Amino acid sequence: MKQDRPPQRSDMPVVMLLPNIVTIAAICAGMSAIRFGFQDQYHAAVILILVACVLDGLDGKLARLLKSESQIGAELDSLADCVNFGVAPALVIYAWALQGTNSGGWIAVLVFGISCVMRLARFNIDSKSELSGKQSSRFVGVPAPAGAFLVLFPMFLSFLFDDPDLIPAGVIGFYMIGVGLLMISRIPTYSFKRARVSRTNVKFLLLGFAFLAAALLTQTWATLVVLDLAYAASVFWAWLNRNAATKN
Repeated sequence: MKQDRPPQRSDMPVVMLLPNIVTIAAICAGMSAIRFGFQDQYHAAVILILVACVLDGLDGKLARLLKSESQIGAELDSLADCVNFGVAPALVIYAWALQGTNSGGWIAVLVFGISCVMRLARFNIDSKSELSGKQSSRFVGVPAPAGAFLVLFPMFLSFLFDDPDLIPAGVIGFYMIGVGLLMISRIPTYSFKRARVSRTNVKFLLLGFAFLAAALLTQTWATLVVLDLAYAASVFWAWLNRNAATKN
């Protein structure tokens, strides 16, 4: 008689789970941002959304570095993006400035959130196309993390001048809708993930990053305002050159 072999253990190194752990940490940051927003702790809420943006940029790179990509990781990352970049910023802004606008502010929240979901759905389809061999050096529309960064601009500006009433609520609502439309637009925006730098200029890039980190730590809101304006300018430039980008 043949002896039954003991079932093989399907253990895996804990380090292989790091990408999913980072993704879950990003979700925790985004959901905590919503909590802080409705507790009137807006500075903490915005910082947590920015932390979620940073973690979103790390999980995919960790997965590729550790060669631990998986379907569940990809789906988890997409759901995390929906929470962190569609739901959290919209609800924080609603708690901060739009609660007194009756249904108008909520319509802006819905438009932005749904636009983010549609943007993520299109991104997933484009990612599968790239895996099939069709690669592009540009995104179609503003990416979800960049959309969350752009939509927080009124809060950055208000924190910079320490004036919660600096921008009227109606303007903030229309601005949210505008950013949502940018996310689902066909504007070919720049993909910084595929940016390249020559070896001779690496030292200048590292020096610039050190300067940026120092600016963020010492003049946080002013630096975020400048970065937002710089990215908005890049989107406008991409829109002006959209015909040339489409041909390429």
